[in-house]
Amino acid sequence: MKVRWNGETNFLVLTHGKVYEVLSIEKGWYRVIDDSGEDYLYPPDRFLIVEE
Repeated sequence: MKVRWNGETNFLVLTHGKVYEVLSIEKGWYRVIDDSGEDYLYPPDRFLIVEE
């Protein structure tokens, strides 16, 4: 699934409007590789699904 970050841009974390690939959903949170190149869990309410 691909999602677009709808929150504020944070340097080396997530960029507003950028599309990220969801690697997995864990306890309702999205695991994505962020701008640092590492994968972390983020709350889904800050993303818009662009491709399922």
